[in-house]
Amino acid sequence: MSYLVLARKWRPKRFAELVGQEHVVRALTNALDSGRVHHAFLFSGTRGVGKTTIARIFAKSLNCEQGTSADPCGECNSCRDIDAGRFIDLLEIDAASNTGVDDVRDLIDNAQYMPSRGRVKVYLIDEVHMLSKSAFNALLKTLEEPPGHVKFLLATTDPQKLPVTVLSRCLQFNLKRLDEEQIGGQVEKILQAEGIAVEPGAVRQISRAADGSLRDGLSLLDQAIAYTGGQLTDAAVATMLGTVDQTRVGALLDALASGDGAALMAEVAALAEFSPDWAGVLEALSDALHRIQVRQLVPGASIEVDGVAIDALATRVPAELVQLWYQMAINGRRDLSLAPSQRAGFEMSVLRMLAFRPAGPQSARSGPASGGTGVTAGGIAGAGSASGPASASASAHESLLPATPRPAPTPTRARAPTDTGIADVPAEARPETPEAAGRSPDTYHHDEREQAPFFSLEDESEAVAVATTAPEPTASVSEPHPAPHAASDEVPAGAVIADADAWHAWVVASPLKGPARVLAEHVGFIACEGRVVRLGLSPQDELLNKPVLVAQIVKALATSLGGDPEIRFEASTVGGVSLRERNDKARDARRSAAVDSFMSDPQVRALIAGGATVVADSIRPRGDA
Repeated sequence: MSYLVLARKWRPKRFAELVGQEHVVRALTNALDSGRVHHAFLFSGTRGVGKTTIARIFAKSLNCEQGTSADPCGECNSCRDIDAGRFIDLLEIDAASNTGVDDVRDLIDNAQYMPSRGRVKVYLIDEVHMLSKSAFNALLKTLEEPPGHVKFLLATTDPQKLPVTVLSRCLQFNLKRLDEEQIGGQVEKILQAEGIAVEPGAVRQISRAADGSLRDGLSLLDQAIAYTGGQLTDAAVATMLGTVDQTRVGALLDALASGDGAALMAEVAALAEFSPDWAGVLEALSDALHRIQVRQLVPGASIEVDGVAIDALATRVPAELVQLWYQMAINGRRDLSLAPSQRAGFEMSVLRMLAFRPAGPQSARSGPASGGTGVTAGGIAGAGSASGPASASASAHESLLPATPRPAPTPTRARAPTDTGIADVPAEARPETPEAAGRSPDTYHHDEREQAPFFSLEDESEAVAVATTAPEPTASVSEPHPAPHAASDEVPAGAVIADADAWHAWVVASPLKGPARVLAEHVGFIACEGRVVRLGLSPQDELLNKPVLVAQIVKALATSLGGDPEIRFEASTVGGVSLRERNDKARDARRSAAVDSFMSDPQVRALIAGGATVVADSIRPRGDA
């Protein structure tokens, strides 16, 4: 008598025997009991989770000779024939082998005939996503309006490949992956029924290796029974699966926690004697780190110990270090195929865990015995002797870090070729010149620096960046800039513009825009005699003297002078300073003061003494483009 594999021998024959998928069972049971059975169902999910099994039980429920119900008898001829796979009205079609439109046409032609034995003709199309586009198109009309005696049950592992037109015609059920407890419970049940002794660790390994698929788990169980001769021990199953002993994982973590590189490499060498799957070892390491983190952050959670001293490691290793090691294990597994060899890739992953640790008092207490490392706020410091230059450099680096967090520097408004790490200062209302505030320039800059420094260096690495990339630095220096004249300086309506300052005040307050305002800013005031306004214009600005622009100035002046004035342009040598010239001189004075203030700063002088170079043209007062 031929041997029937466990996956087929223990295939569920009733909905009550199914493992998991309660959401699907409940929907189908209610539909069968109420008689509201749709004509097309789509079951999607990964391999070995029960798609075909549910479809067969559903077909049996529809054709049971005792009547349609969610609990078929299993004893009638129809039920026994469906279980044996010989029921003539249950047509199982493998879409991977029958992908063409001709196969679908044969199905459609056959669907027009009444069932031979049962009440309903059921078409079970497995891996339906493998059908061709033309085959799907041929099936659409029949799938939407099939004969009353036809039901379609579609199964797929890749529903994204199905056309939307097919999805819209079916009731869709997504079958979930089974968890390890569900698979382990079914494995123990089968082993007990088969009379085979097993160790709990072996069941856990098989459940974990099944990866959510009960069929895969039962196939592995068949393999384990054959491999061990019916004695399923933990060690034998681990050898069969090529998995690493959890005690070895615990030894690796213990060596990492102690910072003992020699012990760590000795454990790697011991693992290599078993020729393990190094990706699987990194996976086991990640799983152990996950359990350690759960114990640290959620102490009351129930976790599996399984050969690893979870509690001891959770106490010894800082939580942030567990996170760092976990990421390194995950990334090491991803990059394992790029390594010169699998073992070399694994060794570099665990050595990376040994080399880098987050900076702080906790990592200092748990750092490697053979070398100090650190991940500081400014970057990662490499391993080195605790008394060597690297350690001294790390100490010097940490001494530059502030005791309390500082706000992020305000982005500078000045254009700069490169970022030198010099931050801008917030804008403040300031007088036009330091002298206007009743204090000397030195006093003004001293007071301003007490309120907010010209710049701040975030850490030593930024200071190095300034020194090494200094050919094109920039700075934003807070300096006074001209403010518009006060409202009291404006010329009232009907008054005479007495001098150049009054003219400048009028231009600033005037409604002129565009080219007309440019013309008013470029002329120098000479005199205002009644309604005759004499203005000086330089030869290079003669192109601005357009009648339409002059008319706009006349219209604006009429409000201030009580009537339309007459504007006369004379040589610029006769007139005074224009508003544009006055602003240019003020800007040059501000820039000169900004350069002097910046170059006199002690920190800037220290950087220059260290080899940095300052490009004076890149220094701008705040607000200057």
